[in-house]
Amino acid sequence: MASASLPESPLLTSAKIVIAGGFGVGKTTCVQSISEIPPINTEAWMTAASETVDRLDPGIDKTTTTVAMDFGRLTIGPDLVLYLFGTPGQPRFWPMWDDLCRGAVGALVLADTRQLMDSFPAVNYFEQDSDVPFVVCVNVFDGVLHHPLEDVRAALALPADVPLIACDARDPSSVARALLAVVEHAMTRTARPVAGALAAR
Repeated sequence: MASASLPESPLLTSAKIVIAGGFGVGKTTCVQSISEIPPINTEAWMTAASETVDRLDPGIDKTTTTVAMDFGRLTIGPDLVLYLFGTPGQPRFWPMWDDLCRGAVGALVLADTRQLMDSFPAVNYFEQDSDVPFVVCVNVFDGVLHHPLEDVRAALALPADVPLIACDARDPSSVARALLAVVEHAMTRTARPVAGALAAR
């Protein structure tokens, strides 16, 4: 009598996702709200000593800034785990972006319509200096989308093939939908599953 074969276990795939954007756009909040493990962050206090190199806008309620990266993990299903890497937003830390994007399958670029000009460096980076597929996401800080996405697309001069969505970085379900949009876009762009993209190369 032949023995019954055991069902094969699904292959667990890990994928690296970069969360990028300008200063104070919500990258750290995004990782903290969705990570299933205690997130790792490298926040440092902003003081008057750094005012010559860091923006200290009085209208922004922010006292710390990311100086290296944020890191978190999210299990999407039985066969996919996302490793999340948040970039620093201050211009003096932008040279780190190349290393953080190495091995990534996709990127979520957060935008704040209250300071949309700060989104251009991140959008330009992924359009011109990186081959990582990216999705632009308007962070809805106060629960209201103040500008139609079509107007935001026009203001950022986004090509039609770059997805533009909105989410609330404080809401885990909203962030999860945004990350799924990144995964789907990456799969479409590469015409293959997201398999084999390791998070820590």
